[in-house]
Amino acid sequence: MNEALLRHFRDLRDGIHGEAVSREDKERLFVTATELLDPVARRALSELDADLLLGTGSVVASGVTRSREGGLNAMWSLTWPEQRASHVQPIAVVAHYGCDFHHPHLRGNTVGDWPLNVFTPADAEAQLDTLRVIAAADAHNLVFQETYALMPALTVA
Repeated sequence: MNEALLRHFRDLRDGIHGEAVSREDKERLFVTATELLDPVARRALSELDADLLLGTGSVVASGVTRSREGGLNAMWSLTWPEQRASHVQPIAVVAHYGCDFHHPHLRGNTVGDWPLNVFTPADAEAQLDTLRVIAAADAHNLVFQETYALMPALTVA
């Protein structure tokens, strides 16, 4: 995990992202990174679904979309009946590259940014623990905002 953070800091120091300098090249890397992250993000959310939601959830991926401000986003969401009935946000892993950002980041619906430095399948796989933490933090914050009853694992007799 520290290697990804060091790479992030080196990118800031050197004015690059991976080998990319231009916004256009960085956006291409972002699209590739989200493709590489897809199975890893789905696995992290599926693990949470199995453990907390007892398999009642659904993982949905948005694909890459452009924000109104001109940035790029991709989201993997875990929704389930109790969450939808309570009208709270789903648990999410979000990759985003803001229009004024030097390079992209990861976050959840309720938790802040972490560097997104994924250029190879091994880089994507190495993000599994980070994605697990983001998803778990989102789950914690949703329970804090709403109720533990959102989690089927806590309501089964």
